[in-house]
Amino acid sequence: MLPGLTVSVAAGMTWKKGGCHCGAVSFDVLTPDEVEVIDCNCSMCAKTGYLHLIIPKEHFQLTSGADKLTTYEFNTKTAKHMFCSVCGIKSFYIPRSHPDGYSVNFRCLDARDFRNVRTAPFDGAHWEQHAAELKPLEAN
Repeated sequence: MLPGLTVSVAAGMTWKKGGCHCGAVSFDVLTPDEVEVIDCNCSMCAKTGYLHLIIPKEHFQLTSGADKLTTYEFNTKTAKHMFCSVCGIKSFYIPRSHPDGYSVNFRCLDARDFRNVRTAPFDGAHWEQHAAELKPLEAN
């Protein structure tokens, strides 16, 4: 299992704020103060610099901007890529690997809120061969 994909409710878990560039979309995520984010090299992530912090659905709260979100789907249409319709930033989305959770773009959170952040590479350019490495989420 790739570290960082599982977020359990334990000591050190706090709600952290995130959002798009213009501020129209904002959200809170419950995460530990130490995380490992996934740096994927698929065509979408490589072009946008997205760093994945995959969390259970119950650890995510959209606080504003639901009416500003627009959704992009491609290939299997399982993933729901949501963008701010004002500034174009994808702060979070529903990933194909974990359609029951969210992938939050770590770059849309304030890194100062974290004590330690590690980055793990993921070969998303060959997603079909490596998808099994992305284990199911555990929401405690």
